[in-house]
Amino acid sequence: MKMVVIGGTGLIGSRLVKRLRQDGQDALAASPDSGVDTITGAGLTAVLQGAQVVVDVVDAPARECGAVLKFFQTSSRNLLAAEAAAGVAHHVALSVVGTERLADSGYFRAKLAQEDLVKTGPIPYTIVRATHCFESIGRIVDWSTDGNTVRLSPVRAHPESADDIASTLADVALGAALNDTVELAGPEAFPLYELARRVLDASGDPRRVTADVHAPYFGAQLSDESLAPGDDARIAPTHFEHWLNQSTK
Repeated sequence: MKMVVIGGTGLIGSRLVKRLRQDGQDALAASPDSGVDTITGAGLTAVLQGAQVVVDVVDAPARECGAVLKFFQTSSRNLLAAEAAAGVAHHVALSVVGTERLADSGYFRAKLAQEDLVKTGPIPYTIVRATHCFESIGRIVDWSTDGNTVRLSPVRAHPESADDIASTLADVALGAALNDTVELAGPEAFPLYELARRVLDASGDPRRVTADVHAPYFGAQLSDESLAPGDDARIAPTHFEHWLNQSTK
């Protein structure tokens, strides 16, 4: 079965393409580097020809609110229209647990707008909302650094590995469209600042991590439930300590 992964050369996308190919699927990694641009529409018609499933894991390259919203809306509209013309049967979109609870964040408002376009679009769909992966903790730290101090919320997070996200996306893509949203979360919960501290300690990073209840997260203030998955969320298998040990080898 031909499957196209939009954003297929990135952190999640590259793992997903590898997993699908191991399962015997004809998986193509689509990105600007391969001549496929969802903003201009370049390359979409050719890469989607004969595709049964499209998985969209692309992320916005900017963080300014207006630019992020424009990116996700333009990308999704172009992609869904091209899929309809190509006869694609299943659109899978990667989103984030808690998106609907973080309306103060321009990034999450943009992700919610993307979800709405998928839900009202012409293609049967499944949305996978995942908690942030272990591999993105360093990036969150960088965004939250002021001088030598990292200020992060003590709200509990439920992260999982990028490999686990890719594995779940593969399972969903190989199944029938649900026209619904499924959630994925890690097997453990940690205060966000503690995760950051452990990652920095493991890498020998001297920055000091402090807990700050007012620390913004993608521009939003967090509450106790902001990052919590629902009771019916799928639980990823990889534990943080195992991932940390492997990543520091």
